[in-house]
Amino acid sequence: MTTIVLRNARVFDGESADCAQGMQVLVEGGLIREVSASPLKADGAQVIDVGGRTLMPGLIDAHIHAYASDLNVQKIEMAGDAYRTAYAARMLGHALDCGFTTVRDVGGGDWSLWRAIEDGMIRAPRFLYVGKFISMTGGHGDFRQISEHGQHHELCACASANSIAHIADGVDAVIKAAREELRRGAHCLKIMCSGGVLSPTDPIWMNQYREDEIRAIVNEAVERRTYAAAHCHAASSIRRAVECGVRSIEHGTLIDDETAGFVAEKGAFIVPTMVICFVLVELGSQGGVPPETLAKAKVVYEQALGGMQAMRRAGVKVGFGTDLLGKAYVHQCREFSIRRKVFEPLEILRQATSVNAELLMHKDRLGCVKPGAYADLLVVDGDPLTDIGLLAADGRHLRLILRGGEVVRNELG
Repeated sequence: MTTIVLRNARVFDGESADCAQGMQVLVEGGLIREVSASPLKADGAQVIDVGGRTLMPGLIDAHIHAYASDLNVQKIEMAGDAYRTAYAARMLGHALDCGFTTVRDVGGGDWSLWRAIEDGMIRAPRFLYVGKFISMTGGHGDFRQISEHGQHHELCACASANSIAHIADGVDAVIKAAREELRRGAHCLKIMCSGGVLSPTDPIWMNQYREDEIRAIVNEAVERRTYAAAHCHAASSIRRAVECGVRSIEHGTLIDDETAGFVAEKGAFIVPTMVICFVLVELGSQGGVPPETLAKAKVVYEQALGGMQAMRRAGVKVGFGTDLLGKAYVHQCREFSIRRKVFEPLEILRQATSVNAELLMHKDRLGCVKPGAYADLLVVDGDPLTDIGLLAADGRHLRLILRGGEVVRNELG
């Protein structure tokens, strides 16, 4: 691995608004070895002068779907493994160029894709995955049209979504599904706990799974020393999921003040995904999204910003995610601009670095600039603490990107 000394840096550490000037950072063996105001030396090190620019942790997107190659979910399965993998390579490469050095795939990503990334066959961020998410029959993970008959399969009763979901009903079945994903290296487990936009037969407001089923999945995660994430839109589903021990609420779009206060009190996280709400409404009809799906998308679109305001008022630990599908992946950085309508730049920077790192159970390893952390680092031409738009520009203001101590981009010489 390359040894690098970064000098003359203004360091944003992932948390503090007070950025130390004139700092030096030693990168060795894929890790940050030292951060110092004094000169650092290492035999044979590459020295890069940051020129007083902002050095910060690599960004983390905690809600992606690497294989989601189309806005129409039915078309994703029909595309086949090769097409979905080619799409994943393109999407993940784009994310890396935008400064996302870690992503969490919360539905579809698998061991095979992780292995290809680790072996350097695909240019991509650090990759965490949940495997297939777990859904009840007729839930958000069941993408069959109402006209389709039931299908029967060992792991999935929904033939049109075998690459994405386990359809499982009852405590024994959800335990088996959870154990299967953990066996296959899942970072955490994902439960569909409310209705969704893209599933054709369930209303958005619907609570999904019984409490005993949710608790059974959560318990399997805890026994593996990890956690459960849950897809939830409605306030009632959010509260119930958190009551059952879910750590990470995905979306949280229709939350209210009372529920937000409860989530904050319990110390759970919410990962809003604003940009997909906007993109579905703006581009959905062009992308072949069915009219009934667009109608549900408009419901969450109209309430999404209000939901984030409730989270902020309550002091919820808010993470950063995007949830983009198909050609919409190029809008990933737009999430920064949308969040600016509710949050200050410092809050958004924390969401995309230190808060997400804590959520992923990688505090002090990701989302920070400190000794012992992964050397996932960005150099920004400008001050993102005053202008978050610098990170919304698809990587155009990033002069240096390091991922695990390896240079992804270097425009500093």
